[in-house]
Amino acid sequence: MDRRHFIATGTAATAAFAADMVMGLPAAASVAVTGPRRPGAGRLDVAAFRALRSFVATPQGRIACVQHGSGPAALFLHGFPLNGFQWRDAIAGLAAHRRCIVPDFMGLGYTETADGQGVAPRDQVDMLAALLDALGVASADVISSDSGTAVAQLLAVQHPGRVRSLLLTNGDTQNDCPPPALLPVIELAKEGRFVDEWLAPWRGDTALARSGKGIGAMCYADPAHPTDEAIEYYFAPLVDSPMRKARTHDYAVALEANMLAGINAELARSTVPARVVWGMADDIFASASAPFELERAFGNSRGLRLLEGSKLFWPEERPEVVVEEALRLWGIARGLRA
Repeated sequence: MDRRHFIATGTAATAAFAADMVMGLPAAASVAVTGPRRPGAGRLDVAAFRALRSFVATPQGRIACVQHGSGPAALFLHGFPLNGFQWRDAIAGLAAHRRCIVPDFMGLGYTETADGQGVAPRDQVDMLAALLDALGVASADVISSDSGTAVAQLLAVQHPGRVRSLLLTNGDTQNDCPPPALLPVIELAKEGRFVDEWLAPWRGDTALARSGKGIGAMCYADPAHPTDEAIEYYFAPLVDSPMRKARTHDYAVALEANMLAGINAELARSTVPARVVWGMADDIFASASAPFELERAFGNSRGLRLLEGSKLFWPEERPEVVVEEALRLWGIARGLRA
């Protein structure tokens, strides 16, 4: 099998996917942007991304949220220990077609979590539902990475009417949750040591962060990633704030339980169109069967694409693939507005 090409999921699924390419997915109501906007396409640096960020009041806390573009809503769910900046170039490419909504999870990034609020994956689902309510969004196309992919699956089964489509990248599956590679991080977090022993040194020495002893070699294929500005934006709020540091540890510890146990049966009943794109050089979610399991779990699967040589956080390095796959899933020809 040539893993550089799409993997068919049967004649019926292939035919359905081809029909979507011509006819498009079911239309969604257009909603206006609320909050700051940056006109035009192109790359978003830290200054531009920060300028788009606002804080949305929810029962779970003040959620740091970037909005960019207009049209039907698309919700972007980042990985651990990153934040919404992971999606900066993808949303720059999709802003002409979607109102891109990019929150920071509770326990990560710049979100201010309410006192006593849990930060486990199911708590994150509740927060996302409240966030969409606060923004006046009935439903969204969801794009996810890493632990955000687990949250996306839970969102689809707990709030199926709020999810129009799913574009899932490397992350937890029912049988690989959490992946063994994450267990040392969870143990450090239990002892309150993860941020100080891993993230703080990486922030202080960006070359170390990109080395074989850092997040770079662990999660990125390009030795130039993550960039200096990304490292600072990702880790500064977690290192500098004792409260956020504690929340980050809570987030990691909450990943120890298999929050996806039994979910495949529920996903099989889901009618949400779901597409999986998986980096095959991933050293974290390293199970060779994981991408196939995830794609086959969905009752309305739109197939699987394998990216040779790409690691866990490939969406940050290859945003053009995110844009290409999202437009295909949404039934939008390049260069045309939805």
